[in-house]
Amino acid sequence: MELSSRVELMNWLVGQGLTGLPEPDLIRGFCERCSAGGLDLSRMMAFIDTLHPIYEGRGFRWSDRPSNESDTFEYKSSAEGDAAKNWRRSAFHHMLENGHDEFQLDLADDAALKFSMMADLIDKGHRHFLGFIHRFGDAGTLGQMDCFYSYFATRRERGFTDGELEALRDLVPPLALAIKSAQQVDIARTLGRVYLGRDASEQVLRGRITRGVTERINAVLWFSDLRGSTAISESIGPDEIIPFLNDYAEASIDAIHEAGGDVLKLIGDGVLAIFTGEDMAVARRAALAAEHRFRLSTKEVNERRSKEGRPITTAYIGLHVGEVFYGNIGSEDRLDFTVVGPAVNEVSRIASMCRSVDRELLASEAFRAGLDTPGRGYFVSTGRFALRGIGHAQDLYTLDPDIAADEVVAGKYERYLAA
Repeated sequence: MELSSRVELMNWLVGQGLTGLPEPDLIRGFCERCSAGGLDLSRMMAFIDTLHPIYEGRGFRWSDRPSNESDTFEYKSSAEGDAAKNWRRSAFHHMLENGHDEFQLDLADDAALKFSMMADLIDKGHRHFLGFIHRFGDAGTLGQMDCFYSYFATRRERGFTDGELEALRDLVPPLALAIKSAQQVDIARTLGRVYLGRDASEQVLRGRITRGVTERINAVLWFSDLRGSTAISESIGPDEIIPFLNDYAEASIDAIHEAGGDVLKLIGDGVLAIFTGEDMAVARRAALAAEHRFRLSTKEVNERRSKEGRPITTAYIGLHVGEVFYGNIGSEDRLDFTVVGPAVNEVSRIASMCRSVDRELLASEAFRAGLDTPGRGYFVSTGRFALRGIGHAQDLYTLDPDIAADEVVAGKYERYLAA
């Protein structure tokens, strides 16, 4: 591969890395340009660990022949099970254990078969393996993202030439830098969604990070907390508390997200969420759909936990509508992107009233009044109450008990939510 072609490819990598070309397109563009520049390349794979609550990292594939393989994949922890066995048999594990940054294998040599993946490469006609590990250093490491792993293969019998090896040694570092840059953006977005919520994360990443910058919005407010969680937590072992909370938090968060809401805070076993939109009647119905989905998911969680001999519960949910301030609140060193205002206090008080009236759902008059006529018909009054810390009494409503007791009414309610 000529020096001019290498320089041109390096410049392309830098430019695309700066503009944020997605990783699969970077890999494909890199390999196609290598091949066009005279490098006999038949297969390439790269992977990089990341910082994600579920996945350990992401990988990318390229082949010179059509394949039904996905060009991207995500992998979970390689610390145990079959994944750990495969990792310990890999050429990359061998490289790390022996301090190698580069490793070559003649795939015609039977010794190559002791490494995982090699048999598949041989079966597909590849004859030479070249692996690289590019390490980031302490200042460039995020979580487990401390290396860029890549390998290249050729079908040529005599393997890569000295010139091709030299070209790849020059070209892979800028590729690694471009992929690392893209992954850092992905990590920022992931951390934002996980710890701030989906909409709040987008707001922050668009630059809304100045303290005191808020906007007035109308929102449907959801506040839920688990029923009897304190007593349950005191009756189970410490190692069971987090799985207990996680099971029910997952049920509520998934239900809220599926209905288009945004979870803003997890407060112990409590969840604060909002539903917004131009049509607040639609937002109200979305909140009801989330509540319904949550009850169905909770039933599944309880069935599973009961079979495992673990304690079960459900949740109290309060729904309200009001104007809130949405944005950055806190100090210069610690900000929270959330909602504040009297309506937020009211929805938490409404949820706390569920215990007193023995109902799992309570909605304010403001919430019920904004529903359409069929929606209002599914609610019944539980009475008028003075809420603690709130200066005025208000009527609170719950779902008609017939929804749970009568299959016909339940079916109509589900169709209403789905409409």
